[in-house]
Amino acid sequence: MYKINEASWDRIARVVFGIVLLYLGLGGVTGGVLGVVFDIFGVILLLTGLVGFCPLYTLFKFSTKKG
Repeated sequence: MYKINEASWDRIARVVFGIVLLYLGLGGVTGGVLGVVFDIFGVILLLTGLVGFCPLYTLFKFSTKKG
């Protein structure tokens, strides 16, 4: 279905940064439009980090995973 195109360090960074963005958006640290933007990007980063596949990498024929 899809090929993993993210290296381990990339996946870890995405998960951590996604959690931070979700905390900022959902935790009430930021509000309004910025909070919603943080929530959306946080979910995207968290999901792509957990799955190991980034559609934008495929679109631009890029990969951080060697091999």
